[in-house]
Amino acid sequence: MEIDWVRLRAAATEVMRHAYVPYSKFPVGAAALVDDGRVVVGCNVENAAYGVVLCAECGVVSSLHATGGGRIVALSCVDATGEPLMPCGRCRQLLWEQGGPECLVEAAEGPLRMAELLPHAFDVADIEAVTGAHPVPEVPGRLAAWRGRGTVFVHPDLSAGQQVWTAYWERSAGDDADAETGVLEEGPSWGDPAEAIAWGLARTPRVVVVDAGGTIFWAGEGEPPMEIPVRWS
Repeated sequence: MEIDWVRLRAAATEVMRHAYVPYSKFPVGAAALVDDGRVVVGCNVENAAYGVVLCAECGVVSSLHATGGGRIVALSCVDATGEPLMPCGRCRQLLWEQGGPECLVEAAEGPLRMAELLPHAFDVADIEAVTGAHPVPEVPGRLAAWRGRGTVFVHPDLSAGQQVWTAYWERSAGDDADAETGVLEEGPSWGDPAEAIAWGLARTPRVVVVDAGGTIFWAGEGEPPMEIPVRWS
């Protein structure tokens, strides 16, 4: 896609004049070319609580999604004189999310790729590398209100003559003395007790393992309680 940098900078300069900067007196404007050809703009907006200032690039990203989404191809960010201004670190992360490593940002010496402005960037691939290899067990929506309460008990069982591990989520243990009792959810079977424990920790910080001999271990968060002094390992 051909990028008209003169047009982009002109749009950024125009919106810069609408910046709300009563404290720093440092107006900033930004304009981005989207992959469908439209141009979205934003200006910085300050606040008496200085830390919650909105950068011009924040406005660009909001405008991007408010007008239909898409991917940012190129961005021009300017100061009060209309000269190119480099996005701050937080905004480089915003632009990486919305444009990726090939998104171009205007600089005084010429356009720079986001990969140059934010080397070794963190993005969704880093999240997927962890959650894909170690997926977090989901809690059914109907039980979400109980998350964090009760206790999960993990114990061995037999399936087709083989030892497996299963669990159940009990809603009275660990709650108030007069809490309603009963099993919230029964877990499936796993070959590895660690998977059963992960299932439990997605539901409550109180996870107890009972081994085949009846010995009780703590596998929950924090220090073991007095009544279950030995941690599962």
